[in-house]
Amino acid sequence: MANNTLQFKTNYAVSSKIEPFYKGGKVQISKEEKYIFCTCDTRVNILEIATGRVFRSIEQDDQEDITSFALSPDDEVLVTASRALVLKQWDWKEGHCVRSWRAIHNTPVASMTFDPSSTLLATGGCDGTIKLWDVLKQYCTHNLKGSAGVVHLVQFHPDSSVLQLFSSSLDCGIRVWDLRSSTCVCVLESHYSAVTSLAFTPDGSTMVSSGRDKICTVWDLKSRKVVRTVPVYEAVEAVVLLPESGDFSQIGVKAKGLHFITAGSKGLLRAWEASSARCVFTQPLPVGPLPPDGEGGAEEEWDQRSLTHCLHLPGSGRLATVTAEHNILLYQLPSLAVQQQFVGYNDEILDLKFLGKGDSHIVVATNSPQLKVFELSTSSCQILYGHTDTVLALDVFRKGSMFASCAKDKTVRVWRMNTESGEVRCVAQGSGHANAVGSISCSRLKENFVVSGSQDCTVKVWDIPEHQEGTGDIEQLSVRVTEKGHDKDVNSVAVSPNDKLLASGSQDRTVKLWSAADLGLLGVFRGHRRGVWCVQFSPMDQVLASASADGSIKLWGLQDFSCLKTFEGHDASVLKVIFVSRGCQLVTSGSDGLVKLWNIKTNECVKTLDAHQDKVWGLHANRRDDQVATGSADSTIVLWTDVTEAELAEEQAKQEDQILKQQELSNLLHEKKYLKALGLAISLDQPQTVLRVIKEIRQGKDGVQQLEGTLLRLRRDQKESLLRYCSMWNTNARSCLDAQAVIGVLLTHHTPEELLQYQGARGLLEALIPYTERHMQRIGRLLQASMFLDYMWQKMRVTGQSSRDAQDEEMDTSPLGTPHLPFILDKQPSRDGRDSCGEENEEEKEEEEEEEAHGVDGEGLQEDDGDVSAADGKASCNGRRGVGGKENVAPSLPAEESSDDDDQGKSEHGNKKAKISQPAADPCIELTLTR
Repeated sequence: MANNTLQFKTNYAVSSKIEPFYKGGKVQISKEEKYIFCTCDTRVNILEIATGRVFRSIEQDDQEDITSFALSPDDEVLVTASRALVLKQWDWKEGHCVRSWRAIHNTPVASMTFDPSSTLLATGGCDGTIKLWDVLKQYCTHNLKGSAGVVHLVQFHPDSSVLQLFSSSLDCGIRVWDLRSSTCVCVLESHYSAVTSLAFTPDGSTMVSSGRDKICTVWDLKSRKVVRTVPVYEAVEAVVLLPESGDFSQIGVKAKGLHFITAGSKGLLRAWEASSARCVFTQPLPVGPLPPDGEGGAEEEWDQRSLTHCLHLPGSGRLATVTAEHNILLYQLPSLAVQQQFVGYNDEILDLKFLGKGDSHIVVATNSPQLKVFELSTSSCQILYGHTDTVLALDVFRKGSMFASCAKDKTVRVWRMNTESGEVRCVAQGSGHANAVGSISCSRLKENFVVSGSQDCTVKVWDIPEHQEGTGDIEQLSVRVTEKGHDKDVNSVAVSPNDKLLASGSQDRTVKLWSAADLGLLGVFRGHRRGVWCVQFSPMDQVLASASADGSIKLWGLQDFSCLKTFEGHDASVLKVIFVSRGCQLVTSGSDGLVKLWNIKTNECVKTLDAHQDKVWGLHANRRDDQVATGSADSTIVLWTDVTEAELAEEQAKQEDQILKQQELSNLLHEKKYLKALGLAISLDQPQTVLRVIKEIRQGKDGVQQLEGTLLRLRRDQKESLLRYCSMWNTNARSCLDAQAVIGVLLTHHTPEELLQYQGARGLLEALIPYTERHMQRIGRLLQASMFLDYMWQKMRVTGQSSRDAQDEEMDTSPLGTPHLPFILDKQPSRDGRDSCGEENEEEKEEEEEEEAHGVDGEGLQEDDGDVSAADGKASCNGRRGVGGKENVAPSLPAEESSDDDDQGKSEHGNKKAKISQPAADPCIELTLTR
């Protein structure tokens, strides 16, 4: 029952990528034969041969393209040269630059090489000069001038004791430089075009040179004479000498002597015998026809297959070749069987599908006539030759071992994979369309037919013959039925799960439903505002999905041909749509480079996946429905894995952990283990809980010392979090005191330099200042107001003491042992410089006049059992009359200090002068105030 429970997907994560790692230029293999070094724009990529993954990328900081690089023979030093005329020495194993220096060349460096001892580096520039550098002592040792034009080849003599350097430039000659005298001792002239490579025998006595003039020359380096000229009838880019020891009879080497292998414009490896100048072995052509002469010609095909590099791996007995299409192939000697193949650059990816048993492979259609089949575990690639023009679309049969392709060459081909060896070959082909075939779909129940849609506006159903594996020949597909289906290009076709219905989407903005048996039209779906790029049947329901250039995805009912739902979210054309989760969810890809996951029931976009920089043309899910592959015009293939269950398990574990930590926190607070409780609350990122812990610490016995000891034992990251919390607490009057207590501890025990090292400390401290100033102003106003109240209470006790001393003693509510603190009253100077308690100033006179005008006089004060009441609620020291007509003098309260922005918050008592009248019955009582 658990297996039948449908789990909706919520997210996909990138599990692996197949990215471009080589776009032309130099290729070198490490001495241990574990890594391939190659250039890709501003990077030198290090490819691990065993896994096919990029081990490390060495990238220039200046973002300038790398023009050349060289790896030392001991695999320790890598030096790169960029267009910025800077040489950089790298520790490539760790991926950091050791040092950099300015190249003395006036133009970019075109070629580089190390000597056998790994101490000297030679650089050939486009300015015709060659410079030698001592890598250990870090200085330039030689500056060799005399080459004509770009020095595209530099190579040391294999014997380090023979201090000679060989170079070649545009004058087609091979210059031999004596490094002792820094002079050119001779120029070897034999070629009539650029010399492409040099190969030396182990003893250094013989050298073989190759060129684009279709010859190879054997040189005697002692006499510096030509021993043999071998015509090879193709432009040779690389030459490799075969070891004299070893059995190479499989490639025609039957006699002893010098033999070499050439790689060039024909894309084939050929073995030559130097003594007789004859070819003893030619590699067989890859399977696949050449294009007709009228459509591209054979010469264009040879350019695509031509070889640009050939490297010998003596440790493993292999050869590595590089093609013009940036593919790196590893051959096993002596059979020259392809062992591994890596694709350095895929160009635009137009379509892809999972393939093989257990979806172990992926077949990719790139902007090329060749198909590429990648083994996902090793990234090794098999290139399929067959089509003569760009392949546009792919589809795979249900079992996964057979697939179909269509191309601009107006043909349809069916391919079958050998499940044991993984080898793929073409078993059938069909032609009949009048224009490029842009879409194809395979039958779902049996491997008996395919459907194609073309730019000629027709839809064809092709019958596949049975027993395609009987002979090695390619069968011909026969057309069952053809129908002109649309008024414009047919962009997509799809077969229903029961093989009874067909759907087609066209540039004419319509989707049509057909009978698979006779292509009878069953209905038309109208509603898209632009062309339809993809149609797809639901695997469970009678529903059809369509994706359009208008940026929407629509679901159509097959019964009444009505639009059931519309999904909008892409900002550009939607190029592909597939069903997942048993037809309950959709995955779409668009020309905005985004992949979106949708819930059909809620019309909701659950997740947007962003890993591409260009149009995502390819989108396919494996049969287990737990992996999705996407291919984009940015030449990147991304494999996405469903991480819904993993995220749910992680979230559940996180919640359980939170519950356990909350319980532990409660226990720690109960046990008063404040240090652990504080650290745990910070780790839970719960500011209110942290505040509660701090409040409990401060309320306890010796709260200040306890808080200080607890905070100082926290880690730095915990103090950073605490400072961030304080910035938030300080904005609230209820928690500002706790925040200030924490800040006080931090400021007391840490220097400003230490606090500024905290993450975001400067901004947090700046945020604390305005709120702290506001709190100080508020507390100042409260202190002044409380001072007035205390003053009033003290004076009321003094005036009533003469009549009821004992009673006043009992009414004293101040705490025992608490002395009456003297108040320090600020002097308020009058305008003429006199004290506020001295003679009357102008303000007091005005106040008297105002009171007299309202009939307020001393008679308003009445004595009642020794208590004093002021009718006007005011007290002053300006000599007001008492009951007996005598003047009572009392000091005035200071004017309240407050900031300008808080005038509205002044106390009522602070705005008025206090006036106290003492009864005449006690004239001897003196009021003493300490200033």
